[in-house]
Amino acid sequence: MANKTGRRNFGHVRRLPSGRFQASYLGPDGRRYTARTPEGKSLTFDTKGDAEAWLSLRQSEILRDAWRPPAEPKPTPLTFRQYADAWLAHRRLAERTREEYEGLLTRHVYPRFGGLPIVSIKSADVRTWHAELAKKTGPTAQVHAYGILRTIMGTAVADEVINANPCRVRGAGNVKRAKNIRPASLPELEMLVSAMPERYRLMVLLAAWCALRFGELAELRRGDVDLKNKVLYVRRGVVTTRGNGRVVKDPKSEAGKRPVNIPPHLMPMVRDHLREHVATGRDALLFPSASDPTTHMASSTLHKVYGPARKKAGRPDLRFHDLRHTGAVLAASTGATLAELMARLGHSTPGAALLYQHASKDRDRVIADALSQLVSGNVTSIEKARTKQRTRRKKGSGQASA
Repeated sequence: MANKTGRRNFGHVRRLPSGRFQASYLGPDGRRYTARTPEGKSLTFDTKGDAEAWLSLRQSEILRDAWRPPAEPKPTPLTFRQYADAWLAHRRLAERTREEYEGLLTRHVYPRFGGLPIVSIKSADVRTWHAELAKKTGPTAQVHAYGILRTIMGTAVADEVINANPCRVRGAGNVKRAKNIRPASLPELEMLVSAMPERYRLMVLLAAWCALRFGELAELRRGDVDLKNKVLYVRRGVVTTRGNGRVVKDPKSEAGKRPVNIPPHLMPMVRDHLREHVATGRDALLFPSASDPTTHMASSTLHKVYGPARKKAGRPDLRFHDLRHTGAVLAASTGATLAELMARLGHSTPGAALLYQHASKDRDRVIADALSQLVSGNVTSIEKARTKQRTRRKKGSGQASA
């Protein structure tokens, strides 16, 4: 109802930019309510009179004490994809890592869970998805996809979006190697290096004896080599991304920035390589592109020559990254402690370094054989003592018989 000035005593009507009219009023509880349908959707009117009529009905309900607060509209359920996209957007990640996470979510997780309300995802759903995923992809991708799902769900628990993490598949976060990596023997390594073109030989040697990654080697520069102290300084790495091509970045952890002592027997080859294959200046790349000394070497360029070389060495199974494994096992076989291995390999946690310590146990037979070689064919004092003991026993038994 309007007063003499033309203004309503109850409620408010306003015209929207669309030309339709919206009605609202203050309820007895002091809160303002806007016209909505019984389902909770926004309600507008063709004319101002229709809006005023709606307000009159609400006023009548209040006067008759029949008014009840309208039900709040149910919020749209938060889907897993909405939460996961926000989770990814708010993480400080290296570009390569972000691409890996996006790929795992897009290929393996969103097709099953993306459109579901996050609160509706149960442990049984995850268990079924995990089993079906094994039929579609390899074990490594399966583990990584499960890992990103479990991590996101764990954050949702911390954010109180869900009550419990539905990712409870025992052992699903651990990948089993399809085969054990067999490190290169020293003769195999020698044959491999000999089969490589000269400009790539030091790269193979440093990968093996210094246990460096390809990305670390590709970004090494003249200024990172300390010839006097026989040290390489690993400060950066190069990775290939979909969006920006090859990108120079810091290691994933501070442990990745490290000095690596070069075995002395490599130093003549290091000096020769610097003299013959590296441009002048501290920023000159040690292993640049063959066509441009200022451009990083592509991994595909290396593999064009590495593939034939490993076949000549009789190790077609030996991936370039396996040379790092070779170097780690060699370091462990010298008796290096876990902390020393972690420092040399650039690991921030002991898990990976422990693998190499375990691998070095294979040398126990070599050690046992070497111990026997100390005897040099002579009867040891232990054997002499055992011979004397047997002789005494025989004499003792003979006297007892007599």
